[in-house]
Amino acid sequence: MGFQMQPYGVQAMLKEGHKHLSGLDEAVLKNIDACKQLSTITRTSLGPNGMNKMVINHLDKLFVTNDAATIVNELEVQHPAAKLLVLAGKAQQEEIGDGANLTISFAGELLQNAEELIRMGLHPSEIISGYTKAINKTVEILEDLVERGSEKMDVRDKEQVVSRMKAAVASKQFGQEDILCPLIADACIQVCPKNPANFNVDNVRVAKLLGGGLHNCTIVRGMVLKCDAVGSIKRIEKTKVAVFAGGVDTSATDTKGTVLIHSAEQLENYAKTEEAKIEELIKAVADSGAKVIVSGAAVGEMALHFCERYKLMVLKINSKFELRRFCRTTGAVALLKLGQPNPDDLGYVDSVSVEEIGGVRVTIVKNEEGGNSVCTVVLRGSTDSILDDLERAVDDGVNTYKAMCRDSRIVPGAAATEIELARRLKEFSFKETGLDQYAIAKFAESFEMVPKTLAENAGLNAMEIISSLYAEHASGNTTVGINLEEGVCKDVSTVNIWDLYVTKFFGLKYAADAACTVLRVDQIIMAKPAGGPAKRDQPAGMDED
Repeated sequence: MGFQMQPYGVQAMLKEGHKHLSGLDEAVLKNIDACKQLSTITRTSLGPNGMNKMVINHLDKLFVTNDAATIVNELEVQHPAAKLLVLAGKAQQEEIGDGANLTISFAGELLQNAEELIRMGLHPSEIISGYTKAINKTVEILEDLVERGSEKMDVRDKEQVVSRMKAAVASKQFGQEDILCPLIADACIQVCPKNPANFNVDNVRVAKLLGGGLHNCTIVRGMVLKCDAVGSIKRIEKTKVAVFAGGVDTSATDTKGTVLIHSAEQLENYAKTEEAKIEELIKAVADSGAKVIVSGAAVGEMALHFCERYKLMVLKINSKFELRRFCRTTGAVALLKLGQPNPDDLGYVDSVSVEEIGGVRVTIVKNEEGGNSVCTVVLRGSTDSILDDLERAVDDGVNTYKAMCRDSRIVPGAAATEIELARRLKEFSFKETGLDQYAIAKFAESFEMVPKTLAENAGLNAMEIISSLYAEHASGNTTVGINLEEGVCKDVSTVNIWDLYVTKFFGLKYAADAACTVLRVDQIIMAKPAGGPAKRDQPAGMDED
């Protein structure tokens, strides 16, 4: 009988198959390492010259993008510490809709600097207290850097909107922001309600149609449906609309019934009554003044025949969300079953027309005078992945608009803010006593990641750029940033690169929070994963892991 060694310590306490990592080397540094890996992935796609990542997810869908939120969503990150950074990025995406990359990359940089401090012999709790002081100081300095007079803003003034939106869109589609920004700004201004704080992002829709190029992109006040009209009538103007969620067809009853037919006449009459019944329903709709019927489900053959006879246009919208948006655009109420609608339930459209764009038939529903509730940006591009990327840029622009409706303060972009923060925090760290000052100095150093990355991604010499930025800022020019096109340092107020204050504020805050959370961990205890299917035979020479 073989002698079995009895487990002791934590091994004896927990079930077999669990993993237990503790102490600085195993837990803290391993966690930091995982987070560094994640931020290395996102870092190269920071800023306008950021590189694209090609991510193929588990369903074989291809993403080609430099949008950090999409990248980390599609990567299935398994490491628990790296997941914290992903969650910080997602929180930023939910809150502002832009700046997820800043959050993840900055948190990774903070942790990398924390690792150096730990190797120097600082305790994680000292680093955390230093970082906490530093982030509070950062928030104070950020308030100082806000451009004077930017807190008052007319959200319906296109120029002001474009200047604030430009940086967010340029970071996704560099060189095309001059075409995209006015489009997005127009769309947002059209759907902006009386009280801008209630702006709803969902009201700006995006329709992606293959073919054409960026210069063919347009805005439609109303909706663009990617489907053809069902009948033969393809265009109607200035008319009322009836929406039926349950479909336009003979309604089968819920209870089953059997009809006994004795003779041929009865069969004929049975068919005729069915016809008469449908005709009566369709006529009732036509009499109510509606010229367009929108159905949420199937449209029966016979019903369609009578719709044609009464010159009604029939649209079919399968998705119930689209149907709701359609009701919002036209002001109609979706009725459950086919019948005569009340005058109040009818909506109004300026024009419904079927057009062919790039070989795809689309139905364009315009509503110019009425409630400006939904607006669609029609994007054109040569491939699906380009269209997806354009959609993300539009999405960022619209989210930025929502953020500026709540808080329109701006800070200088193009890394001017970061260098100024780094410079002032450095000064602040010299005044501190105790071990915190090392952590604060490292926090300040972490800000250099932004100009360094921007310069590296644009292929410039990062060291030169950072030293000349520091020189400019030391002499009091706080708005000097990197001009990536010329590769020199320049005053950003002349080239109009502004970032929203809220984006920076939340991005840095979430990053510091995530970094501190990771540093607070000193033990990882992982249970044995729940039993899945048995392991398949592994190829020879492979071990368990």
